[in-house]
Amino acid sequence: MTDTRVHAFADDALGEHDAVALAELIRRRELSPVEVAEAAVARVEKVNPALNAVEFAAFEQAVEAAANPAPGLLSGVPFFVKDNTDVAGMPTGNGTDAYRPRPAARHGRVAKQLLSAGFTVLGKSTLPEFGLNASTEYARREPTRNPWNTEFSVGASSGGAAALVASGAVPIAHANDGGGSIRIPAAVNGLVGLKPTRGRHVDGEQARTMPLNLVSEGVLTRTVRDTAAFWAAAEQYWRNPRYPALGMVSGPAQRRLHIGLVTRSITDAEVDAPTADALQDTVVLLEKLGHTVEPVELPLSTQFVEDFIVYWGFLAFTISAFGRVMDRTFDSKKLDGFTKGLRRRYQRSLHRFPQALYRLNQIKHEYARMFERYHVIISPVLAHSTPKLGYLSPTVPFDDLLDRLTKYVAFTPLNNVAGGPAMSLPLGQTPDGMPVGVHFAATHGDERTLLELAYELEAERPFRRIQDAG
Repeated sequence: MTDTRVHAFADDALGEHDAVALAELIRRRELSPVEVAEAAVARVEKVNPALNAVEFAAFEQAVEAAANPAPGLLSGVPFFVKDNTDVAGMPTGNGTDAYRPRPAARHGRVAKQLLSAGFTVLGKSTLPEFGLNASTEYARREPTRNPWNTEFSVGASSGGAAALVASGAVPIAHANDGGGSIRIPAAVNGLVGLKPTRGRHVDGEQARTMPLNLVSEGVLTRTVRDTAAFWAAAEQYWRNPRYPALGMVSGPAQRRLHIGLVTRSITDAEVDAPTADALQDTVVLLEKLGHTVEPVELPLSTQFVEDFIVYWGFLAFTISAFGRVMDRTFDSKKLDGFTKGLRRRYQRSLHRFPQALYRLNQIKHEYARMFERYHVIISPVLAHSTPKLGYLSPTVPFDDLLDRLTKYVAFTPLNNVAGGPAMSLPLGQTPDGMPVGVHFAATHGDERTLLELAYELEAERPFRRIQDAG
């Protein structure tokens, strides 16, 4: 790697601890939550000038609040909330210049569940405009940068969260996923990212109004156990009785799995060599561990791609048309070129929306049938490795950018539409050292199998650490 790598790991209160270790040290009073918060603030201040990952900082309030941390399984652990989620006293900007955000009067539904874990909230993390792009880049300001190499994209839409966790500024941060926005930044930043089953958690206010809710909430972490601990904590706030309880998943299972291998994307985009190598290396490892892997085709046609783009455009149209309901200062002229392009494309295909929505709603049944034969489906997360900044910028002409995104984000949207859980694990790398993720999906409600398999793979092939990269 070059000197464009940025991290904050140091001999301070955070050390190299993950969230579970920090919470335990705080619980045993070997660390105070105030010194942990102060160390996290110092780390953020060190890396953020290079990474541009913080949308709103609440450092003084966080240190003050840490003196009396909220109870919870991860009490006192420093944390960022993605800037599309209301936190009382903090503005919610949604990554856009189209309105002037004001401090939220109260916590949103999602924030209440997140913060029930006991986190110390340092502020809000960046995202691209309304989370619609797959890179955290902007039309009128600096992008958020990848800490492994600041010339590269950090992914999206939870890009700021990924940069802060991967760089060691905090061990865990909020993320959400409407087309890959937990798994994409996990893949390109060397992190663990689990998109849960639709309905596993409390839904946000806007997600509840969608005709098809694509959005799942979660976190980005550097260790499997941090992700598992977050979901154990979230269940203590609310658990959907439709799905099996997760509890604290604490290690691998003895059961050997029947795994389906997907190598061809729905978009038929060519998978590049580093991505294909990471997938094949993981298959070899799985077979060495005693799992059975065999090729499988996704039960979808290219119609899915067009239908998803229609729905993507519907979301952009809704934002543009009803933005003033959200905030009276909203000015649709200030939306970026990608949001405007999606809106225009939807308006041209408005007549296709009812049938597209119907077909998308049926996919959950085809998805579930795959798991009558397989415990897990493995695939790439993305069709190619991390692009440099500018390649997915909203300043790129719309048709070119849409084509690039369709070829890049070729595997993740299925799980948003079908509602099944999926996880990205950092199991590969490019020749120049950039992380490459591998994607694992399971049937509705079966996050446990994904976490158990993740523990096994993490033990067999420990995830690369940015502070050790050469």
